[in-house]
Amino acid sequence: MASAATLGLALFRRKPVRSMAEQALADAAHGTLRRSIGLFQLVMLGIGATVGSGIFVALTAAVPVSGPAVIVSFVIAGITAGLTALCYAELASTMPVSGSAYSYAYATLGEFCAFVVGACLLLEYAVSASAIAVGWGQYLNELFGDVTGWHMPDAITQPPGEGGVVNLPAVALIAICATLLIRGAKESTTVNAILVVVKLGVLALFGVIALTAFRSENLVPFMPLGWAGIGSAASMIFFSYIGLDTVSTAGDEAKDPARTLPLAIIISLVVVTGIYLFVAIAAVGAQPWNAFSDQTAGLAVILRNVTGAAWPSILFSIGAIVSIFSVTLAAMYGQTRILIAMSRDGLLPAVFAKVDPVTQSPRHNTYIVAVFIAVLAAVVPLNVLVNLTSMGTLTAFAVVSLGVMILRRTRPDLERGFKVPLFPLVPVASVAFCLYLIIELPRLTHLLFLVWITGALLLYFGYSYRNSVLART
Repeated sequence: MASAATLGLALFRRKPVRSMAEQALADAAHGTLRRSIGLFQLVMLGIGATVGSGIFVALTAAVPVSGPAVIVSFVIAGITAGLTALCYAELASTMPVSGSAYSYAYATLGEFCAFVVGACLLLEYAVSASAIAVGWGQYLNELFGDVTGWHMPDAITQPPGEGGVVNLPAVALIAICATLLIRGAKESTTVNAILVVVKLGVLALFGVIALTAFRSENLVPFMPLGWAGIGSAASMIFFSYIGLDTVSTAGDEAKDPARTLPLAIIISLVVVTGIYLFVAIAAVGAQPWNAFSDQTAGLAVILRNVTGAAWPSILFSIGAIVSIFSVTLAAMYGQTRILIAMSRDGLLPAVFAKVDPVTQSPRHNTYIVAVFIAVLAAVVPLNVLVNLTSMGTLTAFAVVSLGVMILRRTRPDLERGFKVPLFPLVPVASVAFCLYLIIELPRLTHLLFLVWITGALLLYFGYSYRNSVLART
């Protein structure tokens, strides 16, 4: 009984919440990550991690599920993300450190819950990075075909199950992203900012051209598959809001994080939601909703149909290539920073927290992440796993919202650079929306998620529980 009681207490041991000044001093003492990322770069990081596969791929996959009401699906996903963004902003201003939802859970819900959240974050980053890297090879091949008339063989550009053997372009993309990350956070986020500006321009051009073919009759019937279709589509596209979490993983490297992190999260959300709604309205208004079901590159096809020319497809393929590059870069960045935070706490081996003394980047960590993601992207069919990204994201978002409520009650004395308005209605609504979207995910997704969490629990009780820094203090 005593050992069971001890175990119970250990599962809920919490990491002390430090003020921003204390955390900065601790970082300086460890000589770890450099604060080199400003507000603009943080906003570009959030947009870059968010605007990508969610609009280039998921939109055309979600329309057959919901019809023109996919617009409502984007609104529901945006509201859920917005409510959670406010909760993220409060915790980011209170605890401006790397680790995002993992670190917040450690300080509010305890070690066991934090480890599970960390496992969710690692799942969503790894699977999303792998899946979109596969898409990068496909868009690259399409561009080659439009420009030169030559296509790379399916064996090296498609995943297994779709005619492929090894997706070499995906591996190349991950290698390029890893190289940039190893050079340092400032360099990689600067490149990301440039890529984000380019792809936003391409999406704006798409919207303008598609709106010239807008027909109100294409929106009728608006809800052909009812509310069930709207909910399913909202769950399907929600993974694209992972960028909100990516911003908060930069807590150790952001300048004036108590101010810039909340601002970057909220600004990113507003910009991304506006872009999604603009492109979704333009797309479903330009052609009947049932025409999306047989399109593998739906937005490019819409441009070709509207203009009757090949150049829009070429331009859009370039935009997709740029977009997927920046999303992969941001996803890999987020995963390496989650691993740093968990390693510092003793929940993962120390190799994940080692920082290169010259570039101030986690070189060994990045190598391990790159190899793992490259293997997934190169040889594993990922179609069934895409919804797992939404599952991990929604779980982490719900925990963040719970964390706000718990911390308000247990530590009302903490200095907060930003406070959630209409407390506690906003965090309660955030949790409710997240649970709704989780329920709407396919049952297979729930089963695969359970398998992943089971593996994480085996790791926790086999290694992390005994090696935790808190266990040794």
